[in-house]
Amino acid sequence: MPNHKKKVTESHTSARNAALFGILTALALVLGYVESLVPVYLGAPGVKLGLANLVTMVGLYCMGTKETALISVVRILLSGILFGPPSAILFGLAGTALSLTVMSFSRKFRLFGMVGVSILGGVAHNIGQFLMAAFVVNTFGVFSYLPVLLTAGCAAGALIGLLGGILVGRVNRFFRSV
Repeated sequence: MPNHKKKVTESHTSARNAALFGILTALALVLGYVESLVPVYLGAPGVKLGLANLVTMVGLYCMGTKETALISVVRILLSGILFGPPSAILFGLAGTALSLTVMSFSRKFRLFGMVGVSILGGVAHNIGQFLMAAFVVNTFGVFSYLPVLLTAGCAAGALIGLLGGILVGRVNRFFRSV
């Protein structure tokens, strides 16, 4: 009988992960789209809150790095195909790759709490996008604007980290109760 319980638990976990994956992917796509529609001027061009990064935080803390990477790639590809220019895919993938790598390591080694992990992710995302921009335009002159976006990345990362902490707690409670 213990083997039967193990199969039921594995099946339940698999179904939970599939459901969470679908929900988070859809939510990330919707949040990214909504953010693109709302004109927000936060003091400098190109500054965004990064609402889709809420999903990244929830995925990272509730599912793991591999699943979150897949959610991010699916979101970026779909967003680029449906709503934006193809170049947005390159910039999104570059920022996300560096951001998720930095957040995963800082979380794994418990260097920071969720807010710190999110701030590092915001900063790394901006750096990743600037590296892609420098590659595309073949100049490092684009980095002159980096301090402005790093400051914004820290502020947005802190906000996303705070909100992410609330959401991670609620998602975990919801799936424990089901």
